[in-house]
Amino acid sequence: MIEVLRAGPLATIQDLGRPGWRNRGVSLGGALDELALQAGNLLVGNAPGAAGLEFTLGPAVLRFQADTWVALTGTDTDASLDGRPLRPGWRSAAHAGQVLKLAAPRGRMRSYVTVSGGIAVEPVLGSRSTDLKAGFGGLLGRALRDGDLLPVGEARRSPTRPSGLCLPEWSPVVRVLPGPDHPDFSAATRASFESTDWVVTPQSNRMGYRLAGPVLMRQRGGELVSHGVLPGVVQVPASGQPIVLLADAPTTGGYPIIAIVIRADLWKLAQMPLGTALRFQACTQQDAITAWSEQQRLLAGWRNAL
Repeated sequence: MIEVLRAGPLATIQDLGRPGWRNRGVSLGGALDELALQAGNLLVGNAPGAAGLEFTLGPAVLRFQADTWVALTGTDTDASLDGRPLRPGWRSAAHAGQVLKLAAPRGRMRSYVTVSGGIAVEPVLGSRSTDLKAGFGGLLGRALRDGDLLPVGEARRSPTRPSGLCLPEWSPVVRVLPGPDHPDFSAATRASFESTDWVVTPQSNRMGYRLAGPVLMRQRGGELVSHGVLPGVVQVPASGQPIVLLADAPTTGGYPIIAIVIRADLWKLAQMPLGTALRFQACTQQDAITAWSEQQRLLAGWRNAL
């Protein structure tokens, strides 16, 4: 068991989500920074999709009730295990009674804590991820609270020594492909979309980031028929201020889609702090395929190294 002494704001249990249920209206969900969760799981000997803990901003405090291995990924936060510094991107042995403390991150948004065996709450629709808006998965379908006890599964492969990974560099530039409604915006508006430093507003959550910047006006008027949407879709509502959908996005929407963030860059959005600026960079379909292939090779390299 892991005891949550201090949960911090919006701490949840997440794995890689619930693919295959969108036709039933169930969001994909899962870790916003999939790369960080997978890295942490590989470090502690888990399958890449095992459930871990996602902390938004922090700070947080955990107490281990049994010996295990623990890893911290996804962030640049200061952390300590019984007062001993715990480096992001490394695994360490944690013993029964020891306390892990996470400070607020300095320049990113989300921290991930993984342990050998994973967080062993009961799966719902094939996933242990917390779906906050639907109220299921994770621990009773809610964010973690002080005093919660989290079950830990049996380790499939126990590490024998501390080890670390070289994690990719983060930047506020995310690559996009043109969306289906891209031609409905003028050339000047499309250029403005790609040349603007968009600010992430406080009206943002796991469903999507609301951005502030110049007003994007669609040339063609009229309502759109509701259509399927996915994480990474950039919608433009009537306000002209874009919304980038994230893991907990709904399955359908009716706003025009000007662009789609490529899957290989979604982890960058997850680490974008509120109030900071991001930039969209146009790319080709081949660029998107190449970026995804490179990310999969990176994961394979980590797996082989560990």
